[in-house]
Amino acid sequence: MKMLKYTFGLLVGALVLLSSCRDFVDPNIPYSEFDTGAYLRTISRTSTTFNYFSLGSSNFALTLEAVDIEDGATVETVEIEVQHRRLIPGVGLEYTPSEPVNIMTLSASDFAPNTDSRFLRTSFEISAADAIAAVGLTPADIEGGDVFEFSLILNDVNGRSFNRENVSGNIAGAPFYDSPFQYFVSVICPSDLGGTYEYTATNMDSIYGSCDGTISGTTTLTPVSSSPGSYRVTDGTFGFWDCYGDSWGSGNVRINDACNTLSMSGSDKYGASYSMTVVSSTPEELVFVWLNSDGETGEVTMSAMDGTPLPIFN
Repeated sequence: MKMLKYTFGLLVGALVLLSSCRDFVDPNIPYSEFDTGAYLRTISRTSTTFNYFSLGSSNFALTLEAVDIEDGATVETVEIEVQHRRLIPGVGLEYTPSEPVNIMTLSASDFAPNTDSRFLRTSFEISAADAIAAVGLTPADIEGGDVFEFSLILNDVNGRSFNRENVSGNIAGAPFYDSPFQYFVSVICPSDLGGTYEYTATNMDSIYGSCDGTISGTTTLTPVSSSPGSYRVTDGTFGFWDCYGDSWGSGNVRINDACNTLSMSGSDKYGASYSMTVVSSTPEELVFVWLNSDGETGEVTMSAMDGTPLPIFN
């Protein structure tokens, strides 16, 4: 009996060792329609945004790895489709065209061996210009915040297709698989206004009284990490409260840059909200009027301390 237990233990140990060391892809890839399938693991997202200010040099680029029971050899083609969408306030999402259109097709020959894994890989690049033309638009039609939806359809040699409609949540979203079959490329407006600025404030007035003359000083725009294009202002009144003998304190007012259109948001320590209107804008200086819900206002002329040219703002 002792020998039987010992032999059984060795057998179990060997099975555990073999199962833990095997190096192949589990054929039971959890697709909703197929027992055995293939997927495209995202190896590198080289570029997944279009720069609104530089559409001519923007592109969407990926490196993908074909994973299947034959190390990627069952892939026949990968169709890439694109569709443009825009959020219309009060209406919802508007798609152009109404259905995705093909922009590129990869063939089996586009997949090749690599030195990092045994699976076949491919890299591709689609320019923003090609994506815009494919959906029937021109660069003049594009706005900051637009999104291009790229969808992939993997067709294998067995006549099956794998896409965003039949991929399971595990394959699409789990870090190991990372195969969503769909990528959202946003049109972004890079903003880099963080820093310290010199300002002169004039025309300061409120229901509590006015402040004659001018106030000069510096203010720092601190980027808000959770909100790209948003900058916290050192003092939302730009020194106006000094006339009252008051201080800015714990106020949280921001200047927001959305594709060179500026706005002000947030509130001061008393709960008053803030807004702004751009009066003029040149590379040398920005002139704007701020206003809060307590009726306080002032005109500010602001320039970069290091002389860096400013964008032209709206």
